[in-house]
Amino acid sequence: MDSSSASPAAAASSPAFAFSSPPPVENPRSPFSKPRPPSSISRPSYLVETPSRPRAPSSSSSRTIYSDRFIPSRSGSNFSLFDLSLPPSASSSSSSDAGREDGSGAYAALLRAVLFGPDQGVAPPATPDRSSAAVAGRSPSSSSSTSSSVAFSTPSRNIFRYKAEVPRYSLAEQFEDELPGFSHIHPRAPRKVPRSPYKVLDAPALQDDFYLNLVDWSSHNVLAVGLGNCVYLWNACSSKVTKLCDLGVDDSVCSVGWAQRGNHLAVGTNQGKVQIWDASRCRRIRTMESHRLRVGALAWSSSLLSSGSRDKIILQRDIRAQEDFVSKLTGHKSEVCGLKWSHDNRELASGGNDNRLFVWNQHSTQPVLKYSEHTAAVKAIAWSPHVHGLLASGGGTADRCIRFWNTVTNSHLSCIDTGSQVCNLVWSKNVNELVSTHGYSQNQIIVWRYPTMSKLATLTGHTYRVLYLAISPDGQTIVTGAGDETLRFWNVFPSPKSQLRYSKP
Repeated sequence: MDSSSASPAAAASSPAFAFSSPPPVENPRSPFSKPRPPSSISRPSYLVETPSRPRAPSSSSSRTIYSDRFIPSRSGSNFSLFDLSLPPSASSSSSSDAGREDGSGAYAALLRAVLFGPDQGVAPPATPDRSSAAVAGRSPSSSSSTSSSVAFSTPSRNIFRYKAEVPRYSLAEQFEDELPGFSHIHPRAPRKVPRSPYKVLDAPALQDDFYLNLVDWSSHNVLAVGLGNCVYLWNACSSKVTKLCDLGVDDSVCSVGWAQRGNHLAVGTNQGKVQIWDASRCRRIRTMESHRLRVGALAWSSSLLSSGSRDKIILQRDIRAQEDFVSKLTGHKSEVCGLKWSHDNRELASGGNDNRLFVWNQHSTQPVLKYSEHTAAVKAIAWSPHVHGLLASGGGTADRCIRFWNTVTNSHLSCIDTGSQVCNLVWSKNVNELVSTHGYSQNQIIVWRYPTMSKLATLTGHTYRVLYLAISPDGQTIVTGAGDETLRFWNVFPSPKSQLRYSKP
């Protein structure tokens, strides 16, 4: 989401992990301090008895008071059993206390050594002397105000530290490979989408025409762009630019489309021709005609190439056959501007300037499904790679809506008003999300989570309509093109390895 739950000012005012200062100690009496010998001066009885060593009742003048505070007696403790070596300071202090009744001095030294390390210069909290308090005429309870001012020595390092070298694993991660049927429930972590493109390329003469399709990304990571009457190839791995063809001053490029596998690129021209090029050799294989007007839409299905034209016709071409086309699809009443084959190559979706969305099968010459809910030209078409028969379509300036269809049940699923002209749609193959590009009036790019259609990010930067869109072969990066003659590259989708981090809605 664009908004976050905490304001940036609040986050900046305090660090994420901070050690708070210790609270003031009202009565700094350490349970590990050395016991004081009994004083001969009379004072009110304030004794704490240990259950392990019961004491005989005192005289009638003093009565034993039992408290809920338990202070253990360690007179019988043998610390050699724990294989703890005393630091020099602890050894000297323990030898001086050999005549004492118990070994609490050695215990305190050992505790300091374990917590703070040897020779850290850490002094134990000072314990008020009851004898001195009694000589001064004060009771132990009245000395609390004086003892509160006793200074504590602070350790020179943090006691509780995060150790980055200690890995932490969950039980589910340990068994996810051993148990194929194990179902993970991951808490949804908000994924941050970078708001700026990581690369911007100049694309001079990139046309500002809604009905053209001039950008496509191949499975071999090569970007094809139609600029004026030329087609250029940009290798995303080496950033090498190659001029593939020049149609001359009498013609111009209206569409480009890569074959699903291999290096074959189809080029639709303004004169109604379709050229097939071998991009690896920069050599034209063949030229096919039969369209009377410009070819603005191309879609591959294995060796079958579909071309949509301004003459309202869709031609199915088998590049292995000698004929220019093997079938003709009729039904649109205006220019065909959108074509997409489903991922199983069984259905072809077409959109036109007649505001119609049609679905064809492999052998039909008439549409098997017709949708007329859009109120503007339908150029943006995308099939879901996650759900069979799920189709998304977007309308132009007068429509501004993205609609979802189930072609299996022939039903309209949902509709969302985006607020601006929908130019392109593409699904992520790694997560159940899609991205849309827009024209009038906001020229934005939106990343959506399906099926809630909540916005993950809104990207801006183009100053003209974002008319062209293609996705990288790894499914993480998109490239957008606009009439401002720039190509912008955005990282919008996660990698396939990280898709389990983001739970589906």
